[in-house]
Amino acid sequence: MVGFKSKGLQNIVLCPGSRSGPLALAAGSLAKNDKITLSTCIDERSAAFFALGISTVTGKATLVITTSGSAVANLLPAAIEADRSAHPILFLTADRPNRLKNCGSNQTVNQEEFLRPACRSFEHGPGEGIHLLTEKSLEGLINNCWDKAHTFPGPVHLNLPFEEPLHASLSEQNEAFHIYLSEHLELEQEPTILSNSNYFKNEQENIPLLDPTLPGVVVVGPWRGKSQNLILYQQALRKWQSISNWPVFADPLSGICLDQPGLIGNWDLLLSFGLSIPEKGFQVLRLGPMPSSRSLEDWLKTLGKGQVLITEGDSRNLDPLGLSSQWSKGFLVWLDNLRLDESFLGEIDKSESKELLNSWIKEDKKVQLLLDKYLPLQGSINEPALAHWLPRLLPSDLPIMLAASSPIRDWVSYAGKDCLSRRCFGFRGASGIDGTLSLGMGISLAVGPTILITGDLALLHDTNGWLLAHFETTPLIVLVIDNGGGGIFKQLNLETESHETFQKLFSMPQSVDSLSLAASHGIPYRQVSCFEDLQASIDWSLSKAAPVLIRVCTNPLLDADTRTDIRMLLSKYLDASHQKEICDE
Repeated sequence: MVGFKSKGLQNIVLCPGSRSGPLALAAGSLAKNDKITLSTCIDERSAAFFALGISTVTGKATLVITTSGSAVANLLPAAIEADRSAHPILFLTADRPNRLKNCGSNQTVNQEEFLRPACRSFEHGPGEGIHLLTEKSLEGLINNCWDKAHTFPGPVHLNLPFEEPLHASLSEQNEAFHIYLSEHLELEQEPTILSNSNYFKNEQENIPLLDPTLPGVVVVGPWRGKSQNLILYQQALRKWQSISNWPVFADPLSGICLDQPGLIGNWDLLLSFGLSIPEKGFQVLRLGPMPSSRSLEDWLKTLGKGQVLITEGDSRNLDPLGLSSQWSKGFLVWLDNLRLDESFLGEIDKSESKELLNSWIKEDKKVQLLLDKYLPLQGSINEPALAHWLPRLLPSDLPIMLAASSPIRDWVSYAGKDCLSRRCFGFRGASGIDGTLSLGMGISLAVGPTILITGDLALLHDTNGWLLAHFETTPLIVLVIDNGGGGIFKQLNLETESHETFQKLFSMPQSVDSLSLAASHGIPYRQVSCFEDLQASIDWSLSKAAPVLIRVCTNPLLDADTRTDIRMLLSKYLDASHQKEICDE
């Protein structure tokens, strides 16, 4: 444990267990001496997502400690998400020694296999017990685990068998800890922070090229790089845009700031009706994974091959369309290797790109005006209007976590630029609703007051996340959109024999009252029935500086009609024959 601390470990999430008792005592000693932040959780699945939320903000692996048996299996959902969304996390699991394996011994399973497919690395202590490890070997395990979790960020599993006796006396614990403390922490250096400098080598081989003197577009997907590189990434995008004058489509989870030049806020809706582009030579630069937009996918298909996809160290194929050349050593390195001569580029004619950008900005403003008009901040609440206005109602420095399913899709379509006025977090790696509340709790522990926007089934699915509601350290505002079950399926073209069949197979409405459930955990709550009451409830929630729940109820059938109506109106609104009439109004 102290070895991980010397590498830069800041947070431990501990789950109860007997076989993991020695690890728990070590973690408790570190926390008692203010060396780490220790959180406890009775549910291993929830604990793992909570830790992942912390790691997402800090950029450093959080350590999750569990006992043996099915406890380890419960870590798999978070391991999958950490793998796909490229966030560092360490799973330290206690195990039985070999003599108890495959003989019917209690709580003994093949747990060393459970997480392996999702992990960057799997490490294992001596099968006879950790007591056989030399200090040098243990140090090697720790170094390897930490490095593998951060070089290409993701999950790492360290499985340690413990032989009995498991629990030392209090005097033995104190003596061992103080000896180790004096040897390893008195002269502790600054924590190790791994950078991309060694991982991304400055190589020019096979670099896909783009010509910034000709028109194109930048599509910025969810940020999947290291936390410490985000500012440099933002600066690199500014540089490219200043050179190329290309429009920028940014996903709410992209990490891009509101003042990024060239932003097109309502690109998802605009793409549904086509955007004017040059007949030949139009280029596409894609940064990171694909945003959650069917309109974007359809539009990119029409542009064909020759697109360039840059990822931040993820060499796995991230192009479901199969239209791009993927380069995985990072945008900063790609831009540096182009060796662009800005003085030369400043002399060339870029009027075509400027004209294209200005025309798209003009169309973007039209869409914004229509949304403001058609989705007024009054009356009963619907999901498109909620996504449209919330970024403006919330403080600009309040981080947001968007749950998978409807919330992220509505923010792509209806939030516009305003969602980029603060950091938006989301977990689109596996795009599941599992662990939503626990992830939000972890983010709020690491970054402070945060708002989670989630659906009713996602909240119910992670009910044990409320057990992580430490009132002084997790100031999470949970805004739950209750649409009576899986409202997103109302947006799909699904034919069923009857409404009852649809409800049973897809929506699955539940009778659990989320407000009563919150109350049972001591969580303050409010019900909001109309937009006129929303701002007051937001102000109330911010004043609590503790976990709170705000529930808004929506009608998924009416919301689906609203989404359809908006697109029909836009089709007319953007038609040249209607522009003068709209301006006169």
